[in-house]
Amino acid sequence: MAEQVKGPASYFPSIEKKYGQPISHWMDELATVAGEPHMKQVEFLKTEHGLGHGHANALVAAYRADHA
Repeated sequence: MAEQVKGPASYFPSIEKKYGQPISHWMDELATVAGEPHMKQVEFLKTEHGLGHGHANALVAAYRADHA
């Protein structure tokens, strides 16, 4: 039995389906605002790319965990 994905990564399949881009695309976008605080990065994804708050927050959390 496959282990269930938890945390921010659990949003990844729906993010890819809804916005039509792989997660690597969103990680590259976040790299352009890497020095900004968490909520500024969330706002960037929401305003510049039209992501919903939950999806943007999940991407930022995953990005920051990988780039701490």
